[in-house]
Amino acid sequence: MLKRFTAIVQGRVQGVAFRDYTQQQATRLKVTGWVANLPDGAVKVVAEGEEDALQQLERWLHRGSPAARVEQVDVQWAAATGEFTRFGVEY
Repeated sequence: MLKRFTAIVQGRVQGVAFRDYTQQQATRLKVTGWVANLPDGAVKVVAEGEEDALQQLERWLHRGSPAARVEQVDVQWAAATGEFTRFGVEY
């Protein structure tokens, strides 16, 4: 069953290749959606895919890229919309 989550990741998550690593993880897990930096220093992730894959991605978000220091991850789950065909980095 396809699901969707929107996550806000806070901490030292910008300038540490967090978006690129997130894209790699999502692609590996066959998850679609996007990741983007927010003006307040957080990172937003919108992801759709199989629930198990999304749970794996959510666990990864709590660790982040090697240079990141994740302090908090807020996740909201919803039904998938099917609007994405790949996982991209938004600028």
